[in-house]
Amino acid sequence: MQAALPVWGFRQDHEAGRWLAALTRWIEYLSAAVLAADVVVVFMSVLWRYVLHDPVDWAEEVARALMLVLVFFGAASVLARSQHVGVDLFRQWLPARWQPALMQAAHWIIGAVSASLSLSSMLLLVDTWTQTTPIGLPQWLYVFPVAIGSFFMTLFALANALNGPRRIVVASLAACAALGVVVFAWNALVPAHAVPRGVLLGIGFFGALGLGVPIGFVLAFAALLYFLSEPSLPLLVYSQQVMAGSDHFVLLAIPFFVLAGILMECNGMSSRLIELLLRIFGRVRGGLGLITITATAFFSGVSGSKLADIAAVGGIVMPAVRRTRQDPNEAAGLLACTAVMAETIPPCVNMIIMGFVANISIAGLFMAGLVPAAVMALSLAVLVVIVGGKINPDEAFEHRTPLLKLLGGALVAVVMVAMIGKGVTAGVATSTEVSAFAVVYALIVGSLAFRELSVADLGRVFVRSASMAGSILFIVAAATSLSFALTIEQIPQQVSTTMIAFAHQYGSVMFMLLSVLMMVVFGAVLEGAPALIIFGPLLTPIAAQLGINPLHFGTVMVIAMGLGLFAPPIGLGLFATCAITGTQVKDVARPMVKYLAVLLLTLVVLVLVPAFSMWLPNRLGL
Repeated sequence: MQAALPVWGFRQDHEAGRWLAALTRWIEYLSAAVLAADVVVVFMSVLWRYVLHDPVDWAEEVARALMLVLVFFGAASVLARSQHVGVDLFRQWLPARWQPALMQAAHWIIGAVSASLSLSSMLLLVDTWTQTTPIGLPQWLYVFPVAIGSFFMTLFALANALNGPRRIVVASLAACAALGVVVFAWNALVPAHAVPRGVLLGIGFFGALGLGVPIGFVLAFAALLYFLSEPSLPLLVYSQQVMAGSDHFVLLAIPFFVLAGILMECNGMSSRLIELLLRIFGRVRGGLGLITITATAFFSGVSGSKLADIAAVGGIVMPAVRRTRQDPNEAAGLLACTAVMAETIPPCVNMIIMGFVANISIAGLFMAGLVPAAVMALSLAVLVVIVGGKINPDEAFEHRTPLLKLLGGALVAVVMVAMIGKGVTAGVATSTEVSAFAVVYALIVGSLAFRELSVADLGRVFVRSASMAGSILFIVAAATSLSFALTIEQIPQQVSTTMIAFAHQYGSVMFMLLSVLMMVVFGAVLEGAPALIIFGPLLTPIAAQLGINPLHFGTVMVIAMGLGLFAPPIGLGLFATCAITGTQVKDVARPMVKYLAVLLLTLVVLVLVPAFSMWLPNRLGL
C-alpha cells in the first residue's frame, strides 16, 4: 500500500502553497477535535445509561453527525497529503514516457469525483433543508459535513492537478474532457447504440484502478459514471449514497479502536510488552519470529487496524532484527503474514464491516474468529521454530528498560485487552461503546502509568488517528455508492444465480472454496473493506441457504480477504508493510511464500472444519 500520487502542492515558498498548507493543518486539527468530541459523547452516554440509569436520547444522533465530519474532513486532509491508499503497479507496466500524463489523468479523475460529490451534496443540502431527524435535529446537519468536506477535497485535488508541467496539465485535461464529451454525446445522440451503463461502470473502475487512482476514488468514480449515465437517478442520490455508507453508529467503533491502538503505541505500552517478550523468549529457537506473532496478535486485540498493528510491532521488532543481524526481508514477510493471522482477532475493523454489511452479529463474529486466529498463529509458530534461529536478546535493544517497568506496561496492556474482550462477549455494551471505554482507558491509565505522552504528542495522536479513520471510512462510503449502482444494474442477482447453480452442482464446500478464491483476488485488487462491502451481503445469504453458518462463513471470508490484501505482487497491505519496515516487495516476496503457503493450507482446513469457527460462539450461546 502506498500513496498513489506524489505529495501535493505548490511549493511552500509560494503564497498559494502556504495557504493550502495552513488549511490542511486547520482541517486536521478540526478532525482531531471532532474525534475527541465523539469519544466524549459516546463515553458519557454509556456512563449515563449504565451508572446513572438515565439514557441520553440525543447522543447517538450527535455522535453520527460528528462522525460524518470526521469522515469527510479526514478524507480531505489525507488527500491534501496524498496518503489515500492505491496501487500504481499496473500503471508502471506501461512505457515510462506515458507516466507523467497518466498520473495527471489520475489527478483529474480525483478532481472530477470530488467536484461531483461537492455539487451533489449541495443539491442534497437544498433538498433536505426543511427536514428533521426523528429526535428533531435538522437533517442538514448530516449533509453539511459532506458538502464542506467534498469542497475541500475538490480544492486539494485541483491543487494537485494544476501543480505539474503546463503542457501535460492542459493536454491531459483536454484529453479527459474530450473523452467524457464524446461518450456522453454518443449516448445522447445515438441512444439505440449507447454504451451500456454497466460497461461504463466497469471501464471506470478498471481504468481508474490501472491509472493508480486511490481505491476510495476508484470506487466513487465507477459509481459516478453510472449515476451520470442513468437519467432516472438525480445527481443528489450520489452524495446520498456516499453519505449513507458512513452514517452508522456501529462504524464509530473503527476510529475509536484505531485511536486506542495508537495511544497504546505512543504511551509506551507496546514497546514495553515487546521488550518483555524478547527478554523471556528471545533465546528460544525462532524466538524473534514467535515474538512477532505474539505481539501482532496482542495488539490486534486493541487497535482493530492492521496498519496500526504493523506499525506498532514493526517499529519495535525491525530495529531488533537488524541489531541481531537477522534477515529483515524474512522478518517483514512474517510480519505481513501475522497481519493475515490477526484479521479475525477482535476488534478487527474488517470483522466490524463484515458484520455490518452482511447483517451478522458482530459479537458473534468476534468470538468466531478467535480459534481460527489461534490455529493460524500456531501454524506460523511451528514453521518459525523449524526455519528460525536463535538470537542474543541483549543485542536487541540499545537501552534496557528496568524489569519492573516492563511488567507494569505489560499488565496495563493485558487489562486493556481483557476489558475489550469481556465488554464484547458479555453483551453489556456495543462494540462502539466498548471502543470508547478502550480509548479513555488507554488515555488515562496509560498516561498516568507511563507519563510519556505530552500534550503536543497527544494532539499528534488524535490528528493521526482522525486521518487514518477518515481514509478507512471514506473507502467504506465510496464502496457503498458502488454497491448501490451494482444493485440497480442487478449484478448481485446475476452473481447470486451463478453461485447458487454452482453450489447445487458441486456442493457447499466447493461454494466456500470458490468464495475464498473470489475474496483472495478482490482482497488483493481492492482494499479489504470494498471487497467485503460488495461481496459480503451478496454471498452470505447464499451460504445460509446451503446450511453454512453465517459466523463460520464471515470468518472465512475475512481471512481470505486478508490473505489477498497481504499477498504479493499487488496486495496493498504488503506494500504498507514494506514501507513501514524499510524493505522492498520484490525482496520480501520470496521468503514470504512459505508463510503464505502455511496460511493458505490452514485456511482450507478452516473451511473444511467449521468447528474451529463455531466452538466458541456455541459455548457462549452467540
